[in-house]
Amino acid sequence: MSHVKHELAEEFPQHIDRLHELKVTNAHFRRLAAEYHELNRAIHSAEADVDPTSDEHLKEMRKQRILLKDDIYKMLRAEETKL
Repeated sequence: MSHVKHELAEEFPQHIDRLHELKVTNAHFRRLAAEYHELNRAIHSAEADVDPTSDEHLKEMRKQRILLKDDIYKMLRAEETKL
């Protein structure tokens, strides 16, 4: 399998340290990050025809990934403003 795009470290390179810190210290963030990672891998597998799916299902998975990414970003920003 080729490089998987849209990994969190790639999406938020300026927040790499915070990503790691929140994964270690915040259970909710850790769950969101794990869900994002799992969904991102499923999308990549579908796009690469490793695990084909319908166009509609792929579209829904992409929408869910965007929503998770937004939630993750909000948490990164909220934690950042507390510093």
